[in-house]
Amino acid sequence: MAELDRDVLKQEMTGWRRDLHAHPEFGFEEKRTAAFVAAKLREFGLDDVAEGVGGTGVVGTLKRGSGNRAIALRADMDALRITEQSATTHRSQNPGIMHACGHDGHTTMLLGAAKLLAAEGGFDGTVRFIFQPAEEWGRGALAMLDDGLLRRFPFDEIFGLHNMPGLPVGHFETRAGPFMSAEDNFEIVLKGIGGHAARPHSGNETLVAACALVTNLQTIVSRRLSPADISVVSVTELITDGTRNALPGLACILGDARSFRPEVSAEIERQMRVIAAGTAAAYNVTADVTYSREFVPLQNDADLVDAAFVAARRVLAYGAASIAAEPMTASEDFARFLDHVPGCFVFLGNGETSPPLHNSSYDFNDDGLLHGTNFHAAIVRQRLGGAIVK
Repeated sequence: MAELDRDVLKQEMTGWRRDLHAHPEFGFEEKRTAAFVAAKLREFGLDDVAEGVGGTGVVGTLKRGSGNRAIALRADMDALRITEQSATTHRSQNPGIMHACGHDGHTTMLLGAAKLLAAEGGFDGTVRFIFQPAEEWGRGALAMLDDGLLRRFPFDEIFGLHNMPGLPVGHFETRAGPFMSAEDNFEIVLKGIGGHAARPHSGNETLVAACALVTNLQTIVSRRLSPADISVVSVTELITDGTRNALPGLACILGDARSFRPEVSAEIERQMRVIAAGTAAAYNVTADVTYSREFVPLQNDADLVDAAFVAARRVLAYGAASIAAEPMTASEDFARFLDHVPGCFVFLGNGETSPPLHNSSYDFNDDGLLHGTNFHAAIVRQRLGGAIVK
């Protein structure tokens, strides 16, 4: 098998990535993206390409040799409901939607790995290339699993990656055990009796109660949980039905909570309900708490983290692979796959001056494309008994 010219591959991948960036699609609406991915996988000569997995997901299968082990590589495809502010020639052509988290880059790096491995081989077994919808919702991995992903396309372990602004291009980070947090969402609705702003004593308005409750919720982490447990409770919205001269009779508090252990998540919910009920009683209003769990904690398998470091050090510059200093309180639905098989999730640098993720000026750094593709290929060859080709 002929070795691909890496410079040509990088140029080709840059074109794919910018095309995907210009045509972003929201979760479970990635029809153009999925069609693009499927067409490329067939062009590369994969053994099987399945579309519509979990709605708009795509799974490509590549087999070489006689090995009976299978490894999965996963990329996410969806974009965010954000209006892009950049002036690049490949800026979003879909108003109000943009690739502000680099999923266009993730998809491209995995496509590059599929082309490279199909052309060069270097492994003995089966590779599943999983292109997942709706990661930002926290629903895409579940949708693919519910659609029989593991039964239809079985694999023994799974690897995924995400770009990381602030980390130099070509640098790699991960850690064993807890790596990314769970995300819980909450909504607290306070109900009372609104009225004229000049006569607060004639009703039981909810805005002062809501303000007190927002403050009281801050004591969950600072006073009601162990300092040894990393956790965050954030109020992100406060909405009322009041106006300039009318006191509200209804107030809605929304936010999210992050943690790394189910026991901590459960205690956050319990304390939130206690505090909401107590605060509401103090202001003679009622409180209704809705609490949901959207993402589970991402726990990396220690042995596969070791394997990922070996692969990264073989294809990245000396000293570019390091252990992440601490877990991150952002969330990733890649964690859903880890409920079923061991795996490892890693970060690759998007540049030290990159705008942050979910920012309207963010753009994936194309200089990182080949690093991600090389890592994908290296981990496949290592785990499936082939030689690393740099």
